[in-house]
Amino acid sequence: MTQNRQWKLRARPTAEATREHFELVTSPVPSPAAGELLVATEYVSLDPAMRGWLNDAKSYVPPVGIGEVMRAIGVGKVVESKDAAFAAGDYVTGMTGVQAFAAAPAKAWTKIDPSLVPLPRWLGIVGMPGMTAYFGLLDVGGPINAGETLVVSAASGAVGAVVGQIGKIHGMRVVGIAGGVDKCRYIVDELGFDAAVDYKHDDVKKKLREACPQGIDVYFDNVGGEILDHALAMLRKKARVVICGAISQYNSPSFVGPKNYMSLLVNRARMEGFVVFDFAARYAEAAMAIARWHKEGKLKAKEDIVDGLEQFPEALAKLFHGENFGKLILKV
Repeated sequence: MTQNRQWKLRARPTAEATREHFELVTSPVPSPAAGELLVATEYVSLDPAMRGWLNDAKSYVPPVGIGEVMRAIGVGKVVESKDAAFAAGDYVTGMTGVQAFAAAPAKAWTKIDPSLVPLPRWLGIVGMPGMTAYFGLLDVGGPINAGETLVVSAASGAVGAVVGQIGKIHGMRVVGIAGGVDKCRYIVDELGFDAAVDYKHDDVKKKLREACPQGIDVYFDNVGGEILDHALAMLRKKARVVICGAISQYNSPSFVGPKNYMSLLVNRARMEGFVVFDFAARYAEAAMAIARWHKEGKLKAKEDIVDGLEQFPEALAKLFHGENFGKLILKV
């Protein structure tokens, strides 16, 4: 309780982020100032966006500075409170960073109830990935109509799996693109997707056309690259393309843009990017809907938990090798 362990950024990666780009340091546990909470981190969310936060480039948030604690969303237990709205023993979620203890103003934390869903799930379906899926599909990809065809890339991942299930709840025909036989079987047999395309073993272009004979009404993109081009070539009139991420590109020195973008013009389609933080005022709406669907058994979740703060660099790398199966979380 007197020593904090923190992963700090040592150098900016130009390709994949590895252990050499970070440094695990020990420092005294901070004391909360007036209006602050001291939180003992229990779980940290590992997300593709973290790779983008390491780049010294303009983005929707400033890059992590050299020597700063690696930015991350986490859940933990309040150890000490200097704010009347929180008490020691409360569970909260917020930007903990990849560290054992975090101190921050009370307004930076949201109180959560681990009796409703397990703590790791607050970083998954009822956390940022769930919010991203909810608003990305229903708002950015809307209006959603029953009978439309939805295609989701990285479909077994934290966001993609929720997108596909929300699509099914709204009566859509859902096709997921995932890597490997087990992941493809999971999204069809357990999550209820109508079809799956295995990007590691299938001819993606051919299989996608077989799975979507009428074309694509909504494409929810988490990967970018060649798969985005295949989807663009299959758009229907008034289709919507939701740009959530581009995990296939994050470790590349330069992004490769879409070749088939003229399909947007021909089909009077729309392609729009978004950041979930833009919907912060409506998080409660999404959380209530997701929690209700989860309780009703309409929305399932899977976590891939890596045990040990010291495993952070290798755990993060799993995202970019397609090694994680479900929402990737680091147990502190």
